[in-house]
Amino acid sequence: MIHKRIRPFNTKDTYPEQDLDNDLCQAVVAGKTVYLRGQVPQDLDTRENVAVGDPVGQAEKVMANIALLLDEAGSDLSHICKVTVYLTDIRYREATYRVLGRWLKGVFPVFTGLVVVALARPEWLIEVDVIAELP
Repeated sequence: MIHKRIRPFNTKDTYPEQDLDNDLCQAVVAGKTVYLRGQVPQDLDTRENVAVGDPVGQAEKVMANIALLLDEAGSDLSHICKVTVYLTDIRYREATYRVLGRWLKGVFPVFTGLVVVALARPEWLIEVDVIAELP
């Protein structure tokens, strides 16, 4: 089976200040399953960081990225099965979960939330990865 790889990139371009050279992609469609890379508050086209210092604004951008990537994969938010949320501060949980809950209203995915020391860039406060199915 050939997997469909969506938005391939190399970490040299995404993290030029780091000595990395990894070939990755934003999403992989394997069979009827869509795996998304952890989405952060960064514009997928320009790599510009969005809503720096604002966990609610970052959560909105993360969910917009997820919706866009699922669309590009041939799916949508209603087909999400698993969500994993990474926050850098437990105090962001209530506000960011409200945003995620609004985007996922009626979907009922399994949901795991973690608080971590840091994400790949210090300005990122939230990262969300999902597993979805094709319709």
